Amino acid sequence: MTEIELVNVFTHMGAGGNPCPIVVDASSLSATGMQSVAQHFGHESGFVLPASSRDSDYAFRFWVPQHEMEMCGHATIGALWLLATKGLLSGEQVRIETRSGAVTGYVDRGSSGEPSVEISQPVGKVVDLKRAEEEDVLSVLKLSRRDLLDLPIQNAVTSRVKTLIPMKGDRALNQLVPEPVQIEACCGRIGSTGLYPYAVDHQGEQRFEARQFPKSSGYPEDAATGIAAAALAFGLLRNGLVARNSERITIMQGRAMGALSEIRVRLGFADGRSVGCLLGGSVALAQSHVLQL
Repeated sequence: MTEIELVNVFTHMGAGGNPCPIVVDASSLSATGMQSVAQHFGHESGFVLPASSRDSDYAFRFWVPQHEMEMCGHATIGALWLLATKGLLSGEQVRIETRSGAVTGYVDRGSSGEPSVEISQPVGKVVDLKRAEEEDVLSVLKLSRRDLLDLPIQNAVTSRVKTLIPMKGDRALNQLVPEPVQIEACCGRIGSTGLYPYAVDHQGEQRFEARQFPKSSGYPEDAATGIAAAALAFGLLRNGLVARNSERITIMQGRAMGALSEIRVRLGFADGRSVGCLLGGSVALAQSHVLQL
């Protein structure tokens, strides 16, 4: 029997967030068993395993219903939150092995005693799409250039490539109804793992709204996507939409799904040069399950 705890990650005012099944001791699970958990719940799922080297505290693996993923931001945050809540962390800084590379988690209990979690992401790389690739994306989303800000469509990556589409307003953003089959084909052509259209909500407060249409996760849309939000932060920096400092950037996601979520990103700099970012958000426990795998 395997205990799975369902958490909601990147909640906003106690609601919304991305549901995520977490197994805090997955040492007895095979790859098939892990995928079965993701298929049972229909969500990205996280699994905590012993580290394979002395340089790390844990190894995390991540599955969606159709395949394993190298990295999942909200599952990492959810797993660390659960470990902290259960008193299983040895300190406030945790080193994690993932298939996309090392991740550092920071856990701060603050005055409330409730764990607050941030995880590291590497410096983002942002590349403008070619004209034909832009037209491909616009066609799939049933948009024209008039619907966009005077900014390029870009592929951006910290852990996985996401395609950033700068829309003029959140109303049009939340009216998009793309076809998953077309999304998958388009992402394959442009080398992306998901389309991430976004709009400026309040530039002075560095608040933005976005939606995530994944390439092939087994569901058409995510309520909150940390890795996409981290990639977006570097796109916003590249396009001059956020200040060159470490003030919080807030990305709201999931409104069109009725699951408004809040993702927080802080860019890091050294000698004026970007050195990565921290990704964080609130977590809430939904319920526990026991499955025989």
